[in-house]
Amino acid sequence: MSFKEIVPYLKEAAADLRYLLARGYPKAAALTLVGNRHRLTHTARQLLHRGVAPPEVAAARRAKMRLLAEIPGQPLAVDGHNVLITLECALRRLPLVAADDGFIRDVGQVSRAFRPSRETDRVLALLADYLARHPVGALSVFFDAPLSLSGELAWRTREVWGARGLTVTAAAVAVPERELAAFAGPVASSDTAVIDAHDLVVDLAGEIIRQELQVEMIYLDKAQEGV
Repeated sequence: MSFKEIVPYLKEAAADLRYLLARGYPKAAALTLVGNRHRLTHTARQLLHRGVAPPEVAAARRAKMRLLAEIPGQPLAVDGHNVLITLECALRRLPLVAADDGFIRDVGQVSRAFRPSRETDRVLALLADYLARHPVGALSVFFDAPLSLSGELAWRTREVWGARGLTVTAAAVAVPERELAAFAGPVASSDTAVIDAHDLVVDLAGEIIRQELQVEMIYLDKAQEGV
């Protein structure tokens, strides 16, 4: 059965999970209960995990979201691997979920095994072109140093984005979340911990997926369809 065929079942499971979360059930326990009840696969459970949030949490995150065009001239910190991996998953047609909080997330589960590839160069160019069409301020990109070839990836980002006339610094750091947390301006990420720690967040990968790429997404809530 394809993902397209199981979406109705996923929506029913998502509604059950949302109901439990709204009533204070711990997410891990609620996800296990719902996953077992609906006999969901590991990937389907990951879709729910990354896509469903308690309604009040989802609303708070949506209130923080800004389009790139809504923050002209402001400096922007970019959660490097988070943004790149989501876009690579989109190009590879891996499952994407339009989450309750308005952010688009991948469920490719490739983070720890991620290695730069030809697809990465394509994503860097796609990002550079998109950013260059907007009046962005200085860009600070943070990559996860423990991941393979992160230093080289930071160098490639500076090279490709700088060639488009963007003002950019990029570095491989031990804990990107710490650097992002200390950043005074908006941040680009779909990581829930990063979103919850900031006042203004851009779903940079999500913007590009919605506006530039013709890829299917899985909607777990009708309210998100067509957004």
